[in-house]
Parts: sequence; C-alpha cells; structure tokens
Amino acid sequence: MIRLDISIVTYDPDLALLARVLEHLGRAVRHARQQGWLNEARLALVDNGPGSSWREPLQRVLNTAALPAAINLLSGHGNVGYGAGHNLALQTGDGDVCLILNPDVLVEADALSAGLAFLTAHPEAGLITPAAWGGDGQRQYLGKRYPTVLDLALRGFAPGRLRRQFQRRLDRYELRDQTGDTVFWDPPIASGCFMLCRRAALDRVGGFRPEYFLYFEDFDLSLRLAPVTRLVYVPAVQIVHLGGNAARKGVQHIGLFLRAAALFFNRHGWRWW
Repeated sequence: MIRLDISIVTYDPDLALLARVLEHLGRAVRHARQQGWLNEARLALVDNGPGSSWREPLQRVLNTAALPAAINLLSGHGNVGYGAGHNLALQTGDGDVCLILNPDVLVEADALSAGLAFLTAHPEAGLITPAAWGGDGQRQYLGKRYPTVLDLALRGFAPGRLRRQFQRRLDRYELRDQTGDTVFWDPPIASGCFMLCRRAALDRVGGFRPEYFLYFEDFDLSLRLAPVTRLVYVPAVQIVHLGGNAARKGVQHIGLFLRAAALFFNRHGWRWW
C-alpha cells in the first residue's frame, strides 16, 4: 500500500475555509484507507505568514480537524513563496506519492482512492491532474496548452465581451475538447492547486523552482516533469476549486503574475500569439 505526503501552503488564510478543506481531505484519506490504497498519510501545513502570529490559530484548526494523518506545522520562516513552501513540506516526508494541495480546494471523498488506483495501474503516470468545478458549480479546466502572451492577456485581463470574441481560442488553450469525461494523457501544463505526484518524479526534477515566488511555478514544474514521466488528466479524480484569477486580487498580485510570466517565458521561450 501507498504512503502519502500531503502539503498545503498558507498565507493569511481563511480559517473557516481551511477547516472545510481539511474536513474534505480527511474524508478522502479515510476512503482511500478503507479501499486498501493507502497505508500511511502525513500532512505538512506550511505557514508562510509573517512572524509567528498565525501559528496558534493554524494549530487550533489542525487540532479540531480530526484528520487521519500525522500532522506537521511548519511556521516562523516567513513568506518564502508558494513553490519553496511546498519544497519545505516535501522535505519532511518520505512517502511514495505526494499531494500538492491549495488551501482553497475541496477534495471529493473518493478522489484520492481514484488517483492512487490510477497510479498503481499505470506506472508510467507520474502526475495526475483532476476534474474541477468552481464554487458556483461551473466547470474549471485546469490543464493547459503552452501559453502565449495573448492567451494570458485575454484570459486574465480582457473584459468579458472581448473574451467572448476569442472563446474558441481560449477553449483550445484550456484543452476543453480533450479534458472532459475520459482520461487524457500528456497535457502540457497541470495546475498547482491539486497535483498528485510520484515522489520519485519530483525528486528527479528537484521539486519547484523557488525563484517563482507566486504563479507559474506549476507551469514550470509541468514542463520539467514531462521528460521524466507522464502527466495525465483523470476525470474520476474530482475537486472543487474556490480560488484563482490573479487579476481580481489587486495590483500586487498582478505585479507578481507579470513578473512570474516574464521569468517563465525567458526560461522556456516566448510565444506572443
């Protein structure tokens, strides 16, 4: 049976939402154990908040979560960034499989069972990306083709009327014709909000690149994983993703997004349209 390491990175989190995330995660862990896929689970919660003020409230949430897993709260190191925070978490475990999870993702009860079963049946698979819905019930498409600057501008910053004029293009970018109700192998990009990965594959590429403070660390990781393993969209693995959209989070997030985009394109190649 599989040993699972789970990592969640927080910064100024909504504690009530985090409690819901842990409640759903606990159900999924219990289901995977009952189905015989999971032997041991560990959660590393990484507090990227400033100072030590978040440690006690986060510890209280963990104490009341009744999560069937060993728990490690990492706190006091400051905001090292999203990818670097997950790297810290992954260093504390030695499981066969790692779940990289956002603190705004609700995992369906059978999601881990479905994912671990798929990894067991398909040793060539190294990263699973799920089927996702938003809190409004609308389908989200987490897999992506390699982005162009125009794709990112339209998707993140264009008004709705303009986006609708380019809907076919955006649908293609989001792989909507490929990531429906059947398994789809080798999507170029997987979202970092939920990544179920073999540790061996992560170790081969060295995890996340810490220079991506926020945004595009998942794009970069996906491209580096592709030469050593296979990415796969598995629709039986289902989540509700309540976050996203950097453009609606204010000027600071837009700046972080643009900086990370430039870093990504400088490293992997610019495509304008």
